[in-house]
Amino acid sequence: MYLLLWLVTPAGSVASHWPLWVVLGLGGLPLVAELLSDVWRLEFGADLLAGISIITAVILGEYLAGALVVLMLSGGEALEAYAVRTASSVLRALAKQMPTVAHRQTDAGLVAVPLEQIAIGDTLLVLPHEICPVDGIVVAGHGVMDEAYLTGEPYKMSKSTGSEVYSGAINGEAALTIRATKLASDSRYAKIMRVMQDSESNRPQLRRLGDQLGAYYTPLALAIAGAAWAISGESIRFLAVLVTATPCPLLIAIPVAIISSISLAARRGIIIRDPAILEQIGQCRTMIFDKTGTLTYGEPRLTAQLVAPGFQADDVLRAAASLEQYSRHPLALPVVQAAQARGLKIEHADELREPPGQGLTGIVAGREIQVTHRKKLLALQPALAAQLPPVTGGLECVILINGQYAATYQFRDEPRAEGVSFVHHLGPKHNITKLMLVTGDRQSEADYLAQRVGIRDVLASQTPEQKLAIVREETARAKTLYLGDGVNDAPALLAATVGVAMGQKSEVTSEAAGAVILDNSLSKVDELIHIGHRMRTVALQSALGGMGLSLAAMGFAAMGLLSPVLGAVTQEVIDVFSILNALRVSAPPRKLTDYQAGAEGAAKLSSPPPTVAAN
Repeated sequence: MYLLLWLVTPAGSVASHWPLWVVLGLGGLPLVAELLSDVWRLEFGADLLAGISIITAVILGEYLAGALVVLMLSGGEALEAYAVRTASSVLRALAKQMPTVAHRQTDAGLVAVPLEQIAIGDTLLVLPHEICPVDGIVVAGHGVMDEAYLTGEPYKMSKSTGSEVYSGAINGEAALTIRATKLASDSRYAKIMRVMQDSESNRPQLRRLGDQLGAYYTPLALAIAGAAWAISGESIRFLAVLVTATPCPLLIAIPVAIISSISLAARRGIIIRDPAILEQIGQCRTMIFDKTGTLTYGEPRLTAQLVAPGFQADDVLRAAASLEQYSRHPLALPVVQAAQARGLKIEHADELREPPGQGLTGIVAGREIQVTHRKKLLALQPALAAQLPPVTGGLECVILINGQYAATYQFRDEPRAEGVSFVHHLGPKHNITKLMLVTGDRQSEADYLAQRVGIRDVLASQTPEQKLAIVREETARAKTLYLGDGVNDAPALLAATVGVAMGQKSEVTSEAAGAVILDNSLSKVDELIHIGHRMRTVALQSALGGMGLSLAAMGFAAMGLLSPVLGAVTQEVIDVFSILNALRVSAPPRKLTDYQAGAEGAAKLSSPPPTVAAN
């Protein structure tokens, strides 16, 4: 528009300038207000110099130069705003996940009532796959609930009469009747939401790379411009220096490097939600892990078969798997998978019975097979206590064949195959000086995992409130990287310097994290660290290189060898080189990770469960 008016209007006509005045009015006035605020707070960022350039250009009638600076700033801010989440998005996602109504049982039948009208003692029906609306106790029904994202327990927990249930837990395939023991406002999920709100309002404020460099560059450029004006007595030199000094390498080259890194990360299955983490992740010195679904697979695996004398391990496993193939219990699938891994033929079972809380019974190849738990078995046959192995961490089930004790199967949430090598390479390769495991799971499970992967600082049975306090305390000492995947991790993800979510199991967690690893792999976390380090390196090259060239050009402008127009042209050339260098980030390097899961560790973690004869 400006070029068209400039061509069709008489030379020197003010009519051709109105598009520039619109740009300066709409974009320049807010910047001037921000500039005055920065000066009052004695803050000297990169945009401060650009603001002074705009004011000087308007005073001296160089409207085109001022308008170009406004457009440059707008472009930089648009790039900065890309993928930046808002505070309310996390809380919207948290509220969205909870149901708004509950199904209350009354004399007139089942009635849908608003959540806030549920009273303690109300009888509610939780439908299959529905989210539990309030904390309560099961009074009828038998099924499972997924509480991993609330409590940190890695398994789908069996629920029968008398079992506790928590708001926010995801029900399985069977309807459960519960009695409310807490109001919706006092339930587990509501508490997490309140902690999330507190965490959001007190999240760490990170100073961006461009502002850090601008704090040094801006006063230096102003000093050169002021000296040129004072010595020569020509105000045009002041403008020439400012135009030449306009910090495009800071305002555009750094955002270009960030956007290029976001693009590269997306192609690698990593979603960057907060671009600021790319500048910070390489400087983190403390790494805090959640357990379930982060360093582990988040599902039970058969780790030991303790077989009683007189029984063959493969025979017991074949019989148990033939029965468990019909069960939806969380421990059934690992038994079937173990039998398949050994190449055992799984047979048909008849006369299946699964009374609530009593295990599964059926006939396989003419023998009665029962899979139950220790407590139920000892209640029926106390004399078997001497034959059972000692209680250990993890979960277990007991196998009986024709009423005789045959085996105890033990299950654990096993570490990822790449976990050991990933943890061990963080110090040498990424300067991580402190590793912590902070989980809501039991102490025995946390200690088991920590010993397997090599982490010494272990804090177990932690609530979301406690996790948040730990992360804040550690972040006050050094920059932190928190890795988690559950709703109970969301407040900690917000409080850490860099929060990374593993997988997209929870919308709340994904919203709270600065980055989301889509394929749930630790190798992708390593790639993210490398992408951030590479982005910061290239961004510094672009910014410092461009600033160095700009300082040289300022020297020529200060001596009167560059007019404002030539200074602007020179700055544009410098900008092009800086931006082209920043675009290098989007080109994937030959290698984005510097570790591999050790062959021995991977083989060990994926090997069939050991068989041990019981005493």
